[in-house]
Parts: sequence; C-alpha cells; structure tokens
Amino acid sequence: MNQFSGDAPLPPETTAVLASDFPASQTQYGLRHNILTPWETLAQSVAAIAPTTSPVLTIPLVFALAGNGTWIAYALATVQVTLIALLIGALARRSASPGSLYSYATDSLPPVCASIAAWALFLGYVATGSSIAAGFALYADVLLKASTGHVVPPVLLVLVAVIGAATMAYRDVKLSARAMLWLEGASVACIVMVMLLVLGKNGLHLDWPQLQLKGSSISGIHLGLVLAIFSFVGFESATALGHEAKEPLRTIPRAVLQCAVGAGAFFILAAYTEVLGFRGTGLALDKADAPLHVLANQASVPMLGILIDAGAMVSMFACGLACITAGARILLLMAHNGLVPIRFCRTHHRNETPHVGVVLTAVMVLLPPLVLTLLGYSGADIYGWMGSFAVYGFLTIYGLTCIALPLQLKRQGALSLALLVTAILAGISMVMALAGTLYPVPAAPYSWLPYLFFVYLLVTLVFFFRTRQKRGAPINGMDSLS
Repeated sequence: MNQFSGDAPLPPETTAVLASDFPASQTQYGLRHNILTPWETLAQSVAAIAPTTSPVLTIPLVFALAGNGTWIAYALATVQVTLIALLIGALARRSASPGSLYSYATDSLPPVCASIAAWALFLGYVATGSSIAAGFALYADVLLKASTGHVVPPVLLVLVAVIGAATMAYRDVKLSARAMLWLEGASVACIVMVMLLVLGKNGLHLDWPQLQLKGSSISGIHLGLVLAIFSFVGFESATALGHEAKEPLRTIPRAVLQCAVGAGAFFILAAYTEVLGFRGTGLALDKADAPLHVLANQASVPMLGILIDAGAMVSMFACGLACITAGARILLLMAHNGLVPIRFCRTHHRNETPHVGVVLTAVMVLLPPLVLTLLGYSGADIYGWMGSFAVYGFLTIYGLTCIALPLQLKRQGALSLALLVTAILAGISMVMALAGTLYPVPAAPYSWLPYLFFVYLLVTLVFFFRTRQKRGAPINGMDSLS
C-alpha cells in the first residue's frame, strides 16, 4: 500500500509526487499486483470489444452501407486493427502500467500530445460505455417482452447496467475479470451455434453475390469500414491491467494480438453468415430488431434466439464493466502524472481498486444515455451516436501510438524496418478511417460529432495549459509529465 491508498485526505505534500518521480518498475499505484491470469487479462480486452454486440447491432448497420461488401469491410478492419495490435505489442513488451495506451504515449511524445492521448482514450472508453448502456437497455427490453410480456422503463435499465458494472469494478478487479470471461464466452458460444446451423441449412457452398461484392460500392464499403472499426474498439484495454496482470510484459501483448485476430475472424464469419442467412427471409438485415433471433427461428431453434438476446444483454453489461475498469485506471495514471487532481491517485484500502476513478468514470458513462433516454430517444439511436463518438477517441490514440512507437524504439536503438513500415501503414489506415467519418458528410447528428470531439479536445487542452501554468512547468519539452 502506498501514500495514495485509502480514503483518508491526502496531505498537501502528495501533490508533488508524480509517477515520473520513480522508475516505472518501482512506481506504486495502490493496486493489487500480479493477480490476474493470462485468461483473465485477455477477458478485459474481449469484454471491452463485446463481441456479441456486433452481430446483433453493428453488423446490420455496416450492411446498410456496404451491402454484400460487409464481410470485406470487416476483413479490412481486421487488417488495420492487427497492425495496431502489433505496434501495441511492441510497446507492451517494454513497459507495463495501469494507464493503457496513454502510458505508452507519455514515454515518447511531448506533454501536450500525451495529454491529448490521455483524454482521447478516456473519452473512447466513456462514450463506448454510454453506447453499451443504451444497447443493454434495448436488449433487456426485448428479452423482458419476449419472456414476461412486461415492459420496464429504459431509464431504469440504463441505471441497472451502469450501477451494476460500477459496483463490480469498485469491489474486485479479479472478480470483474472472471465475470467478463464467463459472460462473453457463453454469449459467443450461442452465436457460433446459430451461425453453424445457418451455414448448414444453406449448404456448404460459396456465396458468390458476397464474394463478387454484388451491388456494393467503394464509398459504401469505406463508410462501412468506419463502423466495422467500432466493433474492435477497446481491444487494447488489457494494457490497462499492466500492474495487476501476471507477467504483464508477456501476457498483455499476447492478449491484445489474440483479441484483434480472434475477434476479426469471428466478425468476418458473422457478417458473411448473417448476409447469407437473411437473403432467404424476405427481410432486410438492417431492418431487423433482433437479427440473430430471426436466424435462430429460420434454423428451427427459436430457443437459441432467446439465449442470444440474453447473451447480447450480458455481453453489453460486461463491456460496460470493462470500460469503467479501464477508464478508472487511466484516471489513476493521469493523476500520478499531474493531469487531473491528485485525489484520483487514491485506491480503496481493502479492495485495492481505484474507487474514486471508478465513481467518476461511471457517472460520465451514465449521464449521456440517461439524459437522451429521458428526452425520448431510442436505445438504437443512442447506441449509434455514442459509439460513433467513441471512434474519434480511439482513432486519435491509435494514430498517436503509430508515432510514439518509432520514436521510442529509435531512442532505444531498437527500431527495425519491419516495425517502422508497420507503424507507417497503420498510421495511414487510421487517417483513412478518420477521413471516412468526414466525407461523404453523414446525416445529422453524425455530422456534428467531429466538431463536438474537436471542442472536447480544446477544453482538455485549456485545462492542460492552466494546470501546467499553476505548477510552473514549461509548456514544451519532455519534463515531469512525460
């Protein structure tokens, strides 16, 4: 336990104690150390992706844009995310901390860029959690109607999702990781069963309309690619457990790469199967409220449809848990680096979790879906809006990672041509993905999101400069915040 642990007020002198004052290996964060197995570490990234969510909500949205090119949009997204995973792995093999990708940015980038990285990543997790809370309410409502015929106010369902996830994140990271692992495993197993049944019913033959991209356009696939990337966001969140994972320099890089490749294969198969299966239903994939429920009925196993709806609900709960878990640890490291008030360095005296950060992250996750639900917007709309907003945060941090890795390795004399080329290709892919969110100009409110993100970054930069001015630190240069 360190001077930042516990609930007692911090003495004034602690405001000068930053993570940069200690070597990375000696920094004490007040978290449990070396307690998570490789499977539990992998569970953090799997839960943040929420693989069940994409087949039931995201793939239909991609289909609306890319049509028969849905599978290729996911294939391209898999390549892009795998490139980023390789870069993250190269960084994660050299350092580990609770700060996820933000900690890597602080090692190589100027303080102002590190601040942007931190706030962008925090926004990504918060907006994803908000999106998932709305999705949880949507599918919980579907499940309750199908099983009981009763309707529960969506506001109450949103509260259950966020407060329940926050409670688990507050109490025990090991308990949280185990829950995420089992919840996601059960959900994916149900979907795989339905996919196999659909493929078997349609016969083991190639679906040429999809392979020939019949009716698809390059612009449609490009727009679909952006949404496909949203299916992967959070795949790197195992890096937030750098202090709690066993052998983090080995298990975290492996978890990140396994998650990127495994999720990509799952999404490609799901996209291909859903488009194929819906061709014989007379119903458009993007018009179905519960697409896998429809496919389960088509495969004559309606019970699996109910199980998948339940699986989607628990998958979204697990994703919310993962987002709050990662977001709280980012705040912890930001506090150690002087970017947010020192109170966020506190960890619970018994649970050894960043409880102050958990509470703030949960409140930030809760507010958007709660307010929008009270205003009468649907869970599907909120899911789409907040999910798209989250993409800007993740594209920003992924792009900065492409810059941070070559700089760090060059300084260490370990930069290889292969990693340099990987960083360049990954950086180009992130710029292309960002361009896809700007042109063609989407309909409102999606067209407002880039400007909202820009305003968000401006506010965080003002906060950054004011904080440094109060501390008397220089604006430029690699100093204590880096």
